[in-house]
Amino acid sequence: MIENEYLLAWAIYAVAALGCLLVWFRMTGWMWRWVREPLRVVMGVLLLTPTLVDQARDLYAPALAITALDLLFHAGSSAWRSVSDLVLYSLSALCFYLVLAVLRWLVQRWLQAGREEQAPAADEEPTLRELMARQPAGTGDRQGPRLRIEPRI
Repeated sequence: MIENEYLLAWAIYAVAALGCLLVWFRMTGWMWRWVREPLRVVMGVLLLTPTLVDQARDLYAPALAITALDLLFHAGSSAWRSVSDLVLYSLSALCFYLVLAVLRWLVQRWLQAGREEQAPAADEEPTLRELMARQPAGTGDRQGPRLRIEPRI
């Protein structure tokens, strides 16, 4: 295999893997965020992890494909190396995702606490009973101001 064919094969695989990843993103779109995102990370690692095939010529191939072909056809001895690459990259990516998820959670809590401090408390708004008590008994709708009472949700 010449250099151009090798690069063309990787380009075709990259486009196909990104297409599969897009389909996976659509399939997991309905899930809860804390389940959806790790599944997307795992699928990205499975599709995009390379493994060394030929050490002499420094050639790489997708680790998932090498693992599947070696297990299916018993063709080579690269299955353990590709599985170890998949495990190593998966653990690294999930640890990195976990750190980012914790940071995002902390930032969201901090922002929500800031919004709650700035927002007026619902207890400070007068109730309908308090508004009726403030209004003199003899005044009707035409004499006093019309107040609009919104229900609390």
